[in-house]
Amino acid sequence: MKKSIEEHAARFDDLAAEYDEEKSLEYNECARLVVDHADPGPDDVVLDVGCGTGAIALALAPDAGRVVGRDVSEGMMAQAREKAEERGLENVEFGRGTFREPNVGGETDVSIVTSNYAMHHLADEEKREAIDVLAGLEPEKIVLGDVMFFGEPNPEVEFYDPDVDDPATVGVLADAFTDAGYALTAVEMVHEQAGVLVAERAL
Repeated sequence: MKKSIEEHAARFDDLAAEYDEEKSLEYNECARLVVDHADPGPDDVVLDVGCGTGAIALALAPDAGRVVGRDVSEGMMAQAREKAEERGLENVEFGRGTFREPNVGGETDVSIVTSNYAMHHLADEEKREAIDVLAGLEPEKIVLGDVMFFGEPNPEVEFYDPDVDDPATVGVLADAFTDAGYALTAVEMVHEQAGVLVAERAL
């Protein structure tokens, strides 16, 4: 990770108030695909990691049994909580957590994990560790939308900042899921540098 968790948290605290107004078309399309592929039912508990202002968590809450949002930015989660209250959603909660320390508690049976535009802040080895931690929760499905390379990386295209972000190739992510006991069941390319992966627990 090119910046510490505290530095990332402070950066997103500063962006929180305007964050929803500055999302790209590709971000929004990835978010739509993550929601579509997650497709929770009333018995599902969804863990949304890097939940930000709640775009994924709040979209899933009406259909899920429970949604647990985790982030490192209190500013972003304050926005998410406000929106949940405005929408009358009582089955979603937000609290501090990271990919490698999601802080869901041993009594929570997570059935679906989602994340959108967050894991690219981790270095490749950290992504592998994160996927191992998430797989250890034994969800049936992990749905990851993010900046990821389907071809050659090109920092000239404004999808990521090489000073703070560290996106992986699709191959690196696919190998990490496979090694964690999950099989890719869908690969959605939104752009050569952004997409969605769906990994389901191998039997």
